[in-house]
Amino acid sequence: MSRSFTPTAYEDIDPDRRPSLAAALIPVFAVVAFLGIGSAVLGLDPHPPLLWSIAFVGAFGLWLGYDWDDLFDGIANGLVMGLQAILIIFTIYGLIATWVSAGTIPSLMYYGLEVLSPTTFLPAAAVLAAVVAFAIGSSWTTVGTLGVAFVGIGAGLGVPAPMTVGAVLSGAYAGDKQSPLSDTTNLAAGVTNTDLYAHIRRMRTGTAIAFGLAVLAFAAVGLRTSGSIPAGRIAAIQGGLTETYAITVVAFVPLVVTFGLALRGYAALPTLVAGVFAGAFTTILLQGAGFVAAWETFMYGTAPESASATVNDLLATGGLTGSAWTITVVVAALSLGGILERTGVLAVIAHAFTSAVKSPGALVAGTGVSAIVINALTAQQYMSIVLPGVTLRNTYDEFGLDTDQLSRAVEAAGTPTGALIPWHAGAVFMATATGVPTLEYAPYYLFAYFSPIVLFAMAATGYSLDVTPTAAGAPAADEPSVATDDD
Repeated sequence: MSRSFTPTAYEDIDPDRRPSLAAALIPVFAVVAFLGIGSAVLGLDPHPPLLWSIAFVGAFGLWLGYDWDDLFDGIANGLVMGLQAILIIFTIYGLIATWVSAGTIPSLMYYGLEVLSPTTFLPAAAVLAAVVAFAIGSSWTTVGTLGVAFVGIGAGLGVPAPMTVGAVLSGAYAGDKQSPLSDTTNLAAGVTNTDLYAHIRRMRTGTAIAFGLAVLAFAAVGLRTSGSIPAGRIAAIQGGLTETYAITVVAFVPLVVTFGLALRGYAALPTLVAGVFAGAFTTILLQGAGFVAAWETFMYGTAPESASATVNDLLATGGLTGSAWTITVVVAALSLGGILERTGVLAVIAHAFTSAVKSPGALVAGTGVSAIVINALTAQQYMSIVLPGVTLRNTYDEFGLDTDQLSRAVEAAGTPTGALIPWHAGAVFMATATGVPTLEYAPYYLFAYFSPIVLFAMAATGYSLDVTPTAAGAPAADEPSVATDDD
């Protein structure tokens, strides 16, 4: 779970320092412009545009009357919210390197090439990722371990890596959203005061429809890839694997340790650390590496030198030191989100939204949109759940909607879409763990599109809204009132 943090409410902002809606939109547009121009036009990495954005929003905060201590508190809050993500990124980089050197990922690739075909690979990858993510409650762990192996298997079968990553992410996030062990699932229920299993039940239909559509689409794509394996490709890859690593089921020990601990309910971070130790010791005992060499692999990564260029490229990793680029992006993005929250920009925009809502369906759809926007502005999924989850609880009561409608809306739209935003912590992690840039896998990450689309469709049609009679003095579902500053 993320560290405890309560975002600033509209009513809690000093009126003398509270920006108007028009003023609050200025830094938002500036951030969008900086990131768009920096990345799309100038071709820069995200770091400079994020720094420009932080400086602009900081200056905006000073103009509102905040001092440096206030702004620093905002940065600190943003980093606290994302601290677990930062530590997981550090650990996953080292884990992937140790699992490669232990032969775990090479063995998964070898045996996967034996049993899968181009026709069945994409839907199978999505379903398997969903099952694993549901069982262990972590989309990141699923992608950082099995996902890396699936990319290698797909390469051997002639399936483009962006398609593979899209299928794995679709399954990982779908399974994560239905798992009672997931941190985001628990967070969405917790911040909205919803029973965990009521929240999961409310998400079930929409998740099943969205994931079902994604699997059908991957199956259709798989039918078009049938017979596309170049002659000798699988044999060449398997030969490169066997000449470099001891390929055996014993190499799956780190996998068993990691997923076994996750299934027993241990938190993601200690579980991944255990996976690192299991990978390092398997490297020593099975692959014959020395103790120092095994831990140097953890630090600096792997660079296999087999006869297969495909194997060398797929299994080259950066280790712990290779996480620097990723971590710096995440830290900058979280800092930006923290300043936007501290200066009241996000609270003012959220208040304007609640004041404009006129129907239960619009409320649910607008909640989903707000979660996506907050994802883009704060670069981490926790804030996309916490901010609307806390801010809109009273509004849902006014419209006769149970809190599980709110928890479903923030998670259906907030959790899966972060991995589509290049500077988002989730997207940066997924891209670096799999080696496929966000904008390349984004067209194939179908669940991220279907999940909010299904939410919006259900809101528009009223399906599963279950509006209940409201309390005395509150607006009826067909006679909504405008939210006031006292909500």
